[in-house]
Amino acid sequence: MALTRKIRVYNSTDLRIETLGTCSIDAPSCTAGGASLSAAHFVDDDDRILLDDHVRSLGGGKPFYLMPSFELAGPRRKIFFDPSKTRVGIVTCGGLCPGLNDVIRGLVMEAHYRYGIRKVYGFRYGYQGFIAAHGHDVIELSPDDVSDIHEDGGSILGSSRGKQDIAQIVACLDRMGINILFVIGGDGTIRGAISIADEIQKQGLRISMVGIPKTIDNDIQYIDQSFGFETAYTKAVEAISTAHNEARSAPNGVGLVKLMGRESGFIACHAALATCHVNYVLVPEVPFKMEGPNGFLESLRQRLASRNHAVIVAAEGAGQDLMPCDQVEHDASGNRKLGDIGKFLCSQIRDYFQGINVEVNLKFIDPSYMIRGVPAIPPDSVFCWRMAQNAVHAAMAGKTRMLIGQWHGRLVHVPMKQAIVSRKKVDPDGDLWLSVLEASGQPRVFS
Repeated sequence: MALTRKIRVYNSTDLRIETLGTCSIDAPSCTAGGASLSAAHFVDDDDRILLDDHVRSLGGGKPFYLMPSFELAGPRRKIFFDPSKTRVGIVTCGGLCPGLNDVIRGLVMEAHYRYGIRKVYGFRYGYQGFIAAHGHDVIELSPDDVSDIHEDGGSILGSSRGKQDIAQIVACLDRMGINILFVIGGDGTIRGAISIADEIQKQGLRISMVGIPKTIDNDIQYIDQSFGFETAYTKAVEAISTAHNEARSAPNGVGLVKLMGRESGFIACHAALATCHVNYVLVPEVPFKMEGPNGFLESLRQRLASRNHAVIVAAEGAGQDLMPCDQVEHDASGNRKLGDIGKFLCSQIRDYFQGINVEVNLKFIDPSYMIRGVPAIPPDSVFCWRMAQNAVHAAMAGKTRMLIGQWHGRLVHVPMKQAIVSRKKVDPDGDLWLSVLEASGQPRVFS
């Protein structure tokens, strides 16, 4: 199922990738296994993927080279850093996500075996790991250290949220002689990486800043699909199947599952489509009303009257406008703290059916933390490996302030600044949401 895109208007300059300087060093000509690389294996900076691949975008007589496009990811013939003198740092930030260890492993293996880099360091617990006051040890990572970490969930480096002193972070990088920093995290982490890159430039240092976007919600722009997303909705299917079994095993049974998705309902949509057991999907992008003849509760009553059971999937950011909130609070990363849509729906459903004297058997399941910490499934592991490989290629070529993303099915270089301009969301008028409506049978609106 293709994800719906809304294309922003950019010119070619907006999508230009910054570099640290001229690449004058020949890239290794052989793989770790001794296989010789041919010209076909290398990528040039003028190999590009169009931002908008619709035929209509080709109109207007504009030359192809002026159309907005992304650099294609891949190994370059010439590189910026001398592998024998290069030191690499890796940090993971934000919440956990399946595939973090796969990415760490891929970065270490590619740096070591493809480029011969012997000094790779892991910074513990996110950006805290650079700050001496937190007391977190820096660990050296070798292929032996990471050989089987992809079999486990979580991150061997740990993670944290919250801002840290940018000057101290850069001082740590400079003191340790780090030439490349790989940052694995979401939009808040990327904003931090941009600030770090600004300070690096201000101090006249040559340190490459390359990101691997980590968003279990799949909500970063210009990323067809983020790593961990496929694992997340695959594991969510298990919770939905359990909720379905509970619901159909009791009179007027209702199974309610709350899934991740603060501002984007991709996990809820894909998990619902994968099971075909879901009757209602509630996402942040589509407002709904609880009360009234066309409201959610009345629709649920009609469903129970006709079929005797129902399954509801709610993304965590759904229905926030319906819940009372005295004041807006934020977490350490600056994200707005959400009301609990699961508890809210449970209360509303129970009160409504009690008020009309109808028995309802409601079971609520929240598998969020069980999903976040599981190992990646094989398709995600493959994706993590390929993203890590291409992140190393980009960094060694002196690329900076950029992410590795997948666009139109190809791995590309995405400027950090453009990736966080806005969040990717489910389009209420797009084909994904239409598929959800058709599969669930729910009304287009609850009003």
